[in-house]
Amino acid sequence: MDNQVEEKRQLIKLIIVDDEPVICQGLRYTIDWKELGVEVIGEAYDGEEALRLMEREQVDIVLTDIRMDGMDGLELSRQLARRYPDVRIIIISGYEDFYYARQAMRIGVHDYLLKPVEIDELSKAVTRMVEEMRNRSQLDGMQEIKLWLTNVARNGIAYSKEAPSSLQGSQYRIVASQLDRYQERYGELAQEQLDELREQWSGNILQMTDGRPELRSFSIFDHENLLVTLIVADHKLQAMEWEAIWDQMSRACKQPPAVYFGVSQLYEDLNETALRCAEAANLLNYYALEQATVLDSRTELVWSERRRPAALDLAQSVQLLSTALFKQSQNEMKEAVASLFAFFREQLYFLREIESAYEELLTLLRQRLRKSGITGLDSGVGGSAIDTNLFNTYESLEQAILRDMQKLFEMIEQSGGDRSYWIVEKSKRYIDEHYTQELKASEVAAWLKITPSYFSYIFKQSTGKGFTEYLNELRMERAKRLLATTHDKVFEIAAQVGYKEYKYFVSVFKTYMGMTPKKYRSMQAGNMDPG
Repeated sequence: MDNQVEEKRQLIKLIIVDDEPVICQGLRYTIDWKELGVEVIGEAYDGEEALRLMEREQVDIVLTDIRMDGMDGLELSRQLARRYPDVRIIIISGYEDFYYARQAMRIGVHDYLLKPVEIDELSKAVTRMVEEMRNRSQLDGMQEIKLWLTNVARNGIAYSKEAPSSLQGSQYRIVASQLDRYQERYGELAQEQLDELREQWSGNILQMTDGRPELRSFSIFDHENLLVTLIVADHKLQAMEWEAIWDQMSRACKQPPAVYFGVSQLYEDLNETALRCAEAANLLNYYALEQATVLDSRTELVWSERRRPAALDLAQSVQLLSTALFKQSQNEMKEAVASLFAFFREQLYFLREIESAYEELLTLLRQRLRKSGITGLDSGVGGSAIDTNLFNTYESLEQAILRDMQKLFEMIEQSGGDRSYWIVEKSKRYIDEHYTQELKASEVAAWLKITPSYFSYIFKQSTGKGFTEYLNELRMERAKRLLATTHDKVFEIAAQVGYKEYKYFVSVFKTYMGMTPKKYRSMQAGNMDPG
């Protein structure tokens, strides 16, 4: 019985994904999977169903068709490469097309078979994969430990399954590590290069236990750029011994790829592992502030006394960005984003705090642009949060936000035809808000940061009216309303609509309406026939 359990536990777990159930069944029951060292643990009929299955089960190999209703095989492979980088992927396709094969290999597919699939060919591909996986990791106990650690890291204290008995020790530590400047250095790498990078990275981490038989370590990728390592000490180590381990780890990771670490507190109860995973990952936030290789509770203590970040003035930030976008000024847009990040740096913001503030800012900015008639704002810009595990420096995060702003810039450019449209729209709003005051074209131009002559030109081109004519018409409309709906004296109404000189107001009103304000009021009251 024990041998059967051992055998079952060591089988490689595989799922079959195809939108035709008959093909799923055929693949499942035609091949002697157990003979290949494989257990088929499930079937899915599109990519989304496969991802849901992946959340519930530990899967080693995904065998998928390339063309399916819903999420297809290529998109599924992209999602798997990001979420489950250790999973092997075999794609089956009816398309003997170099384009599909190249796309598949680029996103992390490990084998590509053409329909109709020969059973021998598929069996050989799976056998190769199984052998590679057995060579790369010791399956005796490792799968169970990694599954447990993965669930603890991702689900936190909500995951209550007891730790594998093989993990029993005297002391534990969690080390969370990330690659420095991930997006700048590795963001454009092909999947094969990323796989090599991860192997080198995790290999460097393992060096910290080299020559120390009392230590064991187990690593899982919780994210494309987040490696979580559990260190198990079989007997209690002194503080100086742990310091020596961190020194050894730092030396090992000075070689490319450059890595930094968040180190949890020491603990003796495996039930604390979820809390310690969160602790170690949170310590990585401090790297943006001090670029130390090893970050621990002492780091947190020092910065907690220095960090008192003020809240971002969202209204002002939205105003700066929207003005730059409406004016179609690349320089002002870049200056507005640079100003944002100068504030974030000065206030010692964590990158995740910037991400949160930016989500709020982008929501408000979208609302402002939508009110101005810009369409298509729900696609293409900020569709998903900027991932600060990938954009893990101030510089790369600033560039990501600047790219979002550039997309908005281009949307406005396409929507408005040219920047004069938005200058006129902004000037109209400014006039609406200030027409009760003494107002000149030069004042509006100064507010828009353009020359008065250029403003006057584009305003006339867009509206068909000069600035003074437009302003007087607006004031006359407001005056007519006040004359018809209030008992205010005419000179009071003149002041309310921006005319200091009563006689000038009467003159302008008569020019536009063909009668005096008093006559207009009487007519509106029904006391005089307009003829």
